[in-house]
Amino acid sequence: MESILVLTHADESGSALTKASLEAVTAGRDLAARLNAELRIGIVAAKPQLLSKGLLCAAPKGLQCAAPVLAVAGEAFAQARFASDAAACTELCRAAQPTLVLAPHSSRFARVMAAVAHRVGGAIDTHIAALGGAEGFETTRWFYRQRIEAVIRRDKRPWFLLLEPGTNPAFAADPHAPAAPSDQIAIAVELPELRTQVTGFRAPKVDEQTIRPDAQLLFVAGAGWTKKQPDGQVHTGEAAELILKFLRASGASLGSSKSLVDQGGEGNSVLPFLTHLNQVGQTGATPRHAKGLSTCCHGEEPHVVGWRFIGERRAVNLDPNCGWTRGKADVVYIADAFAVMQRVNALLGSSDT
Repeated sequence: MESILVLTHADESGSALTKASLEAVTAGRDLAARLNAELRIGIVAAKPQLLSKGLLCAAPKGLQCAAPVLAVAGEAFAQARFASDAAACTELCRAAQPTLVLAPHSSRFARVMAAVAHRVGGAIDTHIAALGGAEGFETTRWFYRQRIEAVIRRDKRPWFLLLEPGTNPAFAADPHAPAAPSDQIAIAVELPELRTQVTGFRAPKVDEQTIRPDAQLLFVAGAGWTKKQPDGQVHTGEAAELILKFLRASGASLGSSKSLVDQGGEGNSVLPFLTHLNQVGQTGATPRHAKGLSTCCHGEEPHVVGWRFIGERRAVNLDPNCGWTRGKADVVYIADAFAVMQRVNALLGSSDT
């Protein structure tokens, strides 16, 4: 019989679990109900007692009690650090003795979970997109920029699964459910010598941040922004201003085609705020925004493959025969992206919302 441990961690404020952690709780609850398995939730945070109250209804439907919460507490766990996080997760696994360990594929857990799996003699798979299986338990993930779907089964236990963010709804406790006392168990952790000290964060200003995973809209820029325009000139500066103004006004996240990102290494004119982190589909990552707007991108297969989980796709391109017009977008505007974005920015600037 399987037993499940869901590992979670607090966000930067320390006052709430991350959205990806709550998605992992949903996945664990649903999987426990399907496999009739025991469910436990582990929290790594400075003050986990503030976070466990929202997990009272995390048990599978039909059970009267909440899923037990195992907690590792202390200021040493307030910030992400390999030594402390690996030690905390290892002790949580040893205390729960699970056969399946679910965790969010966050930057904090992704860098430590392989070490945790090794320490407890388990196996690990990453970027998991689905949990299921008609016969036995199996997982699904994508390879090669989401072109290949693989179904994975393992007999090795414990089996660690890092869940891709956005593949499950975030867990929210039912306010109408009967109240249940929080069954939180404190787990003691003997920390090794901590040679890394977190002294603070350096982050760009909010209006300079271009990657926003939780944004409703993904705005993708293609190489056409840096090509010669109808007047025979390149207007990269104007393009950068238009795009940044739209991002600030709309709160959208910025994506890019690989061809545009690569232009920097080829000595061509580039948008100064783009990096390979903006590339849609880079290292197998796939955005999952509700809507997507592509501009100056031809919509060919290499550009479109990273968009498969975008809910509604629209594109702006001057070419009526581009790939977007061949069934790869819900709406295509055959127009000049410069003119379109100038008009959009004007409308956003005059809006009261």
